[in-house]
Amino acid sequence: MTRHALIVRGGWEGHVPAEATDLFIPGLADAGFDVTVARDLDVYTDADLLAATDLVVQCWTGGTLTERQCAGLVSAVEAGTGFAGWHGGVVSAFNNRDYHRMVGGLFLCHPDDFVEYDVVIDPARAGHPIVAGLDGFTVRTEQYWMLTDSLNDTLATTTFAPGGGRPHAVPVPMPVVWTRRWGAGRVFFSALGHNLADLTHPTVHTLTLRGLLWASRAG
Repeated sequence: MTRHALIVRGGWEGHVPAEATDLFIPGLADAGFDVTVARDLDVYTDADLLAATDLVVQCWTGGTLTERQCAGLVSAVEAGTGFAGWHGGVVSAFNNRDYHRMVGGLFLCHPDDFVEYDVVIDPARAGHPIVAGLDGFTVRTEQYWMLTDSLNDTLATTTFAPGGGRPHAVPVPMPVVWTRRWGAGRVFFSALGHNLADLTHPTVHTLTLRGLLWASRAG
């Protein structure tokens, strides 16, 4: 049975939304999805299209969602449409409380710009299909400091170390990869994906594609 994925991309071009999302179209196609690309947020007002969509992949940094657009997207996810994405294309998008409550996080800053840091798979979640068989790894990119909530099922974390002029006196763990359920819908997010080098890192690419597939409408 063919499934339907909708890629919604745009906003700040620094996150190369077209090139980044293009990396995952072949994997979605191989998994049996037909893929539609939208470059206008009004697609979130098309209730019939969203009801027929199994997965929304969003890469849209900045921008503004109207109340109608936000309500359309959130309602679709609550009804079972999956929602997935990465980096600023999700947690640095828009300024809508209902949207951020759905996705489970809000970007605050990346204090040291590009740094090398470890991503640790949570041993308690190592059997989750998104990270099963994957080892922790090291990246050099933006380390995202975010506000999140306890509804998230965190699969991988990083740690902001104290010292070096930072105001916090103790290590601060921070989620990197999480999932959550919102109504009947599944949500996947990864903080990794500032540029194509991040997304073509073998482990990052694998867990991101797995996350997209996991988030798709269940059953």
